Amino acid sequence: MCRWAAYIGQPIFLEDIVSRPGHSLIHQSHGATQSVSAINGDGFGIAWYGERPEPGLYRDIYPAWSDPNLRSITAQVRSPLFLAHVRASTGSATSRNNCHPFTVGRWSFMHNGQVGGYDAFRRDADMLIPDQLYPFRKGATDSEALFLIALSEGLDSDPYGALKRAVARMVAISRTKGHAPHLRLTAAFSDGETLYAVRAASDDQAPTLWHRWSDSRGGRAVVSEPLEETEDGWEVIPQGSFCTFRGAEVQIRPFLCDAEAAAA
Repeated sequence: MCRWAAYIGQPIFLEDIVSRPGHSLIHQSHGATQSVSAINGDGFGIAWYGERPEPGLYRDIYPAWSDPNLRSITAQVRSPLFLAHVRASTGSATSRNNCHPFTVGRWSFMHNGQVGGYDAFRRDADMLIPDQLYPFRKGATDSEALFLIALSEGLDSDPYGALKRAVARMVAISRTKGHAPHLRLTAAFSDGETLYAVRAASDDQAPTLWHRWSDSRGGRAVVSEPLEETEDGWEVIPQGSFCTFRGAEVQIRPFLCDAEAAAA
């Protein structure tokens, strides 16, 4: 299981989420407390939004705690919206193309979880990606496949419905050719204006997800684990939730995680 953190609000230095807090994302990369694995050392990545519609992207295969370039970038770059991820591989190779976040145009996407038995139906998942989007398939992860399938399902116009349909298609293949748990999912994605997050699973073991508004930052953090273990105000995002964050506004909707969602 991976760990990730996202932020939306007034521009802040990336380090305010990624490296400075006591239980920052870098700290979680070697000391996670709410994950099956405490070590998330199979690469990292950051996607951030600035003056242009498309996000900046920095990814590498080194453990986040050992990369001085990451600390330098996060200390200098300010952004009103960014996604950061530290990876613990569930089977695919440790390579830059398999590191999150993934980006296409103005969209960025990152995922923590698994699709049960993915190695047995990787080709089937790839077949769900249409020809016009397949050139963006750079790696071999289930996460990137889910992102591209969601784009093909209409992420631009209907983020909730598109992700729900993409999840349903992956779960359906896992039930036919894979194994349980068919899907465990926390994901964050953005078009540069709105931050979306989902927490769901085909069983009752969805990965952890929290959020908190900070008056001092003027923004909201959405994270796998709270950034300060003694800090008040962190709220658990319930399993089976799809969240929309715009400034201080929060909208939470139920999110089915089953093949039944394809028809909903």
